[in-house]
Amino acid sequence: MASPRSFDTVEALEACVGEEIGVSDWIEISQSRILRFADATDDRQWIHLDQERAQAESPYGTTVAHGYLTLSMLPRITAEVFELKPRVAGINYGLDRVRFIAPVPSESRIRGRVVLDQVVRQKADTIRVHYTVTVETETSEKPACVASAIAQYIVAA
Repeated sequence: MASPRSFDTVEALEACVGEEIGVSDWIEISQSRILRFADATDDRQWIHLDQERAQAESPYGTTVAHGYLTLSMLPRITAEVFELKPRVAGINYGLDRVRFIAPVPSESRIRGRVVLDQVVRQKADTIRVHYTVTVETETSEKPACVASAIAQYIVAA
């Protein structure tokens, strides 16, 4: 696993607004991960779980990951891409826009490209970081997901 890009100050992070700040490592989306996500969320649609039916009836020829499983990988992706050294804590603040563009077949891998969109100072010890994550698969030229996400960080003053 590659080391995340490290920012020693909020100002250093602010200087990168508008840039792609990194690409995560590949993450395996196995059928067992999909099953565990279905267990956690009670989303048991056959297209995610029934491999025989998916092979026979799905336009994808296999089971596919839940869109929200793909989305749930954003914290891991961003943690692999960058770290803010004065960060004390991070909180998922929300999403402005999410699009699921292409399926993520089971037993495939995804990775995320992170573009830093905005850094907003809230208080002396709090910032909001807006970024766009484009989730790619090895199996498609189209991205699986594009999400505009917001994290709130408490930083050492």
